[in-house]
Amino acid sequence: MEPHAPARIALVVLVSGFFALPHLVRAAPDAPSRGLLLVANKQPATLSLVDPESGREVAAVPEAAVTGHEVAATPDGRRAFVPIYGDSGVGRPGTDGSLIRVVDLRTRTVCGTLDLGRPTRPHRPVFGPRNGLLYVTTELLDSVTIIDPGTLRVLGSVPTGQAQSHMLAISSDGRFGYTANVSSGTVSVLDLDARALVATIKVSPFIQRIALSVDDRYAFTADQTAARLAVIDTAARTVARSVALPGLAYGTAPTPDGKSLLVAIPALSLVAEVDLGSMRVVRTLSVPKSPQEVLVRPDGAVAYVSCDASGKVAAIDLAGWRIDKLIAVGSMDDGLAWSPVP
Repeated sequence: MEPHAPARIALVVLVSGFFALPHLVRAAPDAPSRGLLLVANKQPATLSLVDPESGREVAAVPEAAVTGHEVAATPDGRRAFVPIYGDSGVGRPGTDGSLIRVVDLRTRTVCGTLDLGRPTRPHRPVFGPRNGLLYVTTELLDSVTIIDPGTLRVLGSVPTGQAQSHMLAISSDGRFGYTANVSSGTVSVLDLDARALVATIKVSPFIQRIALSVDDRYAFTADQTAARLAVIDTAARTVARSVALPGLAYGTAPTPDGKSLLVAIPALSLVAEVDLGSMRVVRTLSVPKSPQEVLVRPDGAVAYVSCDASGKVAAIDLAGWRIDKLIAVGSMDDGLAWSPVP
């Protein structure tokens, strides 16, 4: 069987509350005023909806018997997409997921399911900024799968040419995708229009996560064999330099003004701020145990950091460089997304 043949991917769409189990959804009457913070919990396999103003979980929507690690919200703020990865970590034995759950953020229920038809370990979902399509890393197929989020139909795929394509970032013009290929220690550069692999960049024996600078000039990925951040020049498609870090890094996210990159350091329970002008760490902040993913709110005022060994999300006041709130969510919180309230 061809590993990247989209025509051979079976599709099943289940709508109107499949596996929603609404009686298990914890809800509060007050809606958030500016947006919703979405948190994918590996345990107990739920999607948390958090009011960012109060720092309170207003709903926990059950996903499946096995877990989703990441989440993306539609630009209109009406739905969230949660790929169901499985019950293991990248490269580890365990169940291999094949589903993507769709959550209605108004009713707080699962409103649809896309079945990819075979084990794929779907992981990182990202909406194309230009075409509105959903791109999801499908790890066991060494590819990124392209989905129409309105019809829940698979439109095709882009081969990454590398194993364990775990995370994905897309340029602001929607043309290029960049995958972090964990055990390959490489970054694949994808032409999303042509649906083609255009370059493979060797970084180290083992990497994790990926993010782009606001101007798309750089891609950042964390070396897992040395305490450094690899900085890729996206025009030259080479590793241009590295940034020394206090420890091995994980998730990263730029601030909207393009001046800084926030970096999670799991083993040290730190978040570091890298000044992108000097490419140096300028300050650090202690957070709860094992920070994983970083999300900067669109207004640039607050950064959210999932801390999966604590069941907390740290809300960091970036102006004061302090923890403003600790938000209680699932016991193994991981992926984060921001949803505007429609």
